[in-house]
Order: sequence, then C-alpha cells, then structure tokens
Amino acid sequence: MMREGLAHLINQEPDLVVCGQARNVAEALSAIAGCQPGLVLTDITLPDKNGLELIKDLTALHPRLPVLVSSMHDESLYAERALRAGARGYITKEEAREKLLQAIRQVLRGDLYVNEKTSARIVAAFSGRPEAGKTTPVSLLTDREFEVFQLIGQGLSTEKIGSLLHISAKTVETHRVRIKARLGLATVPELIAYAARWAGACPDGPA
Repeated sequence: MMREGLAHLINQEPDLVVCGQARNVAEALSAIAGCQPGLVLTDITLPDKNGLELIKDLTALHPRLPVLVSSMHDESLYAERALRAGARGYITKEEAREKLLQAIRQVLRGDLYVNEKTSARIVAAFSGRPEAGKTTPVSLLTDREFEVFQLIGQGLSTEKIGSLLHISAKTVETHRVRIKARLGLATVPELIAYAARWAGACPDGPA
C-alpha cells in the first residue's frame, strides 16, 4: 500500500513517472535491468535483504544509478550508513510528501539530499568535531554488526540470524563477540538485554 501510494504521488507529477515497482530485492534487480530507471527509491527494511546491502549491490552493478532512501527508520542512525553505502539521499516517511518530490528532483539533478540535522552531523564529522552527545556506542557498529544487533534485540536465535543474513552460525557468534566489545559488555545475557532495551525504546531503536 505504501509503495502504491508513493507511485501514485510521483505519477501525478508532469516531469516524473514510475517505470517499475518491486516487492523485494530480486524483483528490484530484474526491474532495474529491464526498464533502466533514472533513479531508484528504496526502503531500508526489505523482505529478503537489508536495504543497505541492496544499495551496495546497486552501487557496484550500476555505479551511475542514483539511489534515494525513503524510510521510517531514524535518520540519525541510518542516513549516514545509507550514504556510505552509496545512496545519494535519505528522507524519512514522516516528512511531507512535497519533501519527497523535492528530494527526488534534487538527486536526479546530481545533488545529495539529506535533512538539515543530518547535514550538520556530516559536516561536523568531516571537520573532525562530532556534535556533542550525538555519538552513541551503537552508532560505532559496522553495518553488518548493526544488523546482527537489531536481530538480537528482536529475540532471534543465532541460527535464525544466520539464516536471515545468509551467514554461518559461527560468523554470527564472531559478530556477537565484536558487538560486545564495541558496546563494553561482558556477557551474552548482557548483550541480549541491552539489544532488547534498545529495540524496545522505539520501533527502529532510540535516537
């Protein structure tokens, strides 16, 4: 329903048209190869693969194809990760629809699109002076560690996490060890409790 609604919004614009839609990554890659769009609009949460991984794949397969992320996830945790993965912009679904159209046109022009808060953080980080209070232990996790951490917070087992991410249980355990070290936690129960609290603070984690 969300996808259809966005397509309807975009198709109402005289200078924009939706040439294809996809329910998952496999369909997306097929549609992109078939209709050769000028821009890809994607979410972070996808049924068969993490959106950050899709962005990385698209950057490798179609380096000139701009990707704009529209997501309900907290931009303070995801926007910079998406840009590092190769996206050209990030907009939350809470922002006005006019902002989405602005973001699409801005990215199509070859510019980046992020909101003012994200832009300020990026500039501060680039200058070597991160904003006070903005860096959290969770933000220091790599993209893959962040994925594993989220799934731990959802109460999933090592085997289930490995199955979802297409990695071995041993690799999941390796990530657990690294996550504990980055978060300053000593035991697995502490990690599970921390991840559960983090996941419960808000649907997408605390800001």
